[in-house]
Amino acid sequence: MATTTTTSINTGGEDRVLATAQQIVNSLNNTPKEVRQDMLLILSSFDNRLSNITSLIDGDGGSKSEEDRFALAEKVILRWDPSSEGSRRSLNWEDSGDESNEYLSAIDEILNLMDELSVRSDSEIVDRAYSAIQHAMSRLEDEFRQVLIRNTVPLDAERLYGSIRRFSLSFPVSGSRIITGEDDDEDDDEDGGEFESFSEDDRSSRFHERGPSLDDNASVDLIDPKAVDELREIATRMIRSGFEKECIQVYSTVRRDALDECLVILGIEKLSIEEVQKIEWNSLDEKMKKWIQAVKIVVRLILSGEKSLCDQIFCGADETKEICFNETVKGSVMQLLNFGEAVAIGRRSPEKLFRILDMYDVMAEALARLEVLVTDDVVINEARDVLSKLGEAACGTFAEFENAVQSETLKEPMQSGEIHPLMRYVMDNVKLIVDYSDTLNFLLEIREDDDQLETLRNDDSDSLKLTPVARRLLVLITSLHSNLEEKSKLYEDGPLRYIFLMNNILYVVQKVKDSDLGGLFGNNWVRERRGQMRIYAWNYFWASWTKVSHCLKDDEIGGSSSNASRVALEEKIKNFNAYFEEIYRVQTAWKVPDAKLRKELRIFISKKVIPDYRSFMGRFGNQAESGRHTGNYMKYTADDLENYLLDLFEGSPRVLHEEKKYIG
Repeated sequence: MATTTTTSINTGGEDRVLATAQQIVNSLNNTPKEVRQDMLLILSSFDNRLSNITSLIDGDGGSKSEEDRFALAEKVILRWDPSSEGSRRSLNWEDSGDESNEYLSAIDEILNLMDELSVRSDSEIVDRAYSAIQHAMSRLEDEFRQVLIRNTVPLDAERLYGSIRRFSLSFPVSGSRIITGEDDDEDDDEDGGEFESFSEDDRSSRFHERGPSLDDNASVDLIDPKAVDELREIATRMIRSGFEKECIQVYSTVRRDALDECLVILGIEKLSIEEVQKIEWNSLDEKMKKWIQAVKIVVRLILSGEKSLCDQIFCGADETKEICFNETVKGSVMQLLNFGEAVAIGRRSPEKLFRILDMYDVMAEALARLEVLVTDDVVINEARDVLSKLGEAACGTFAEFENAVQSETLKEPMQSGEIHPLMRYVMDNVKLIVDYSDTLNFLLEIREDDDQLETLRNDDSDSLKLTPVARRLLVLITSLHSNLEEKSKLYEDGPLRYIFLMNNILYVVQKVKDSDLGGLFGNNWVRERRGQMRIYAWNYFWASWTKVSHCLKDDEIGGSSSNASRVALEEKIKNFNAYFEEIYRVQTAWKVPDAKLRKELRIFISKKVIPDYRSFMGRFGNQAESGRHTGNYMKYTADDLENYLLDLFEGSPRVLHEEKKYIG
């Protein structure tokens, strides 16, 4: 009952509205027809219930009513004819939007009439309707372009960069100082020698920064949100009128230019493959970093935003919005892909390894998103091809890194037996390689051939149980050890050779223990390296201190002080002093950067030499004291010698000048 009453009230209300409109029309009977048409158009814009009252002008309905309705709408459209001198300004789409609403209503009126007239095929009105729509679409095409351009929001790079969370896996690469001891002040040594097989760029680039990560909440506005409804209204009329192609062309052209400008703001240049391959490394590295960041921003934010924009503007026209999106983004995506391909097929050199791996990782993520967003097979296939080429480039560059390490030759030994720059370079980069192990394991595993795997199966070692990266690094470090053994032979001073080997092997062990490499190589590997160091320590002692120890034997003296030859005794003490002073002079200049190793070597020497010296002086000291000119050879107590040993391996040469009276 209530529903019936409400319906009656609504019907009565409509009748009163129409009756009022009838009175207004009747009062205009004596006015020109054009004036009445304008008034009816105004009334219809106020209330859609008045949209069909044009028949009230003449009251005879039928085809005359359709003609009058068409005439009203046609007049509005022609008033804004783009070819007319007085209609060159744009429609007002802001404020109340009266102009734009009137214009769109006129288009709707003609389109509705065209649907009705198509049945009866009234050729004269149909022809005029088509002409009016042509004029209207020309205007809407221009309006669509202007609204798009006027409301495009430039990419705010500063705000966007502020939303980026930066993190860096910062490891010094070639040529940087490495802290290896227990105290910072123990490690102020500088790299000696020249690492000639790697470029100066390697040595000057101290850190590799893994790159920025986008904040999950980051977003961009590509078009002023207030303009989206206007654009949708225009696009809907153009598509309904059969001007879908023109609508797509205008949209994709304007938005394509906007995306090109985004790339410029992000620092991406339009470069050919040939131009990219001619860029020197430092500049190319910067461009690669910008490319990595741009791919993240473009795919994660800009393309996603563009997809959403197309969905809103071309709502209900699935095919149109798909075409628009593909045409809009194709140029900018292909520009990014072209740079990636240029890097991938360029010259492979070790310094590019981690940047290429960064490019591969970001491209892999981008491809997954592109396959969801883009339906253009050309773009997707190109993206897959670039990803594949970057993977090949990463593996090839890794192989170049291995070859460079294995083939590095140095003709001059490191001064003071310090850590070789090759060792610093390799271990710093190996630590980074471990961080990229997920990516590299995937890339290396799919490229391992059957022969390689069969060789591993036939090997008695546990290599097959290791990951591809662990296997390659184990081979690399084994090769590095062999390389160091060869380099140690360059030393003319035999004991310094073993100091050099101990310094470098310890450096490797520390790097392995302080990183995930320890988990890759296992505890047995570390124990084996420490066993090698013990052998090197004994070899050092035998090569350096054998003559000193021999001076403390009593075989030429007779075994007791009473039977000893005073001359032989004095000669032994003089020889001991000479050997010790020479060792002191030379080995205070040698450098053992690690404080713990330095201390252990001194203790090792002290335990072997000082007790023998105490014993020798305890047995023969009094007899030696009874001779003439004892000050020339009775110089040092056991405590003096023990204190002098503390000066060894500091990298600061010293000389024992004083001649002091021995006090037994």
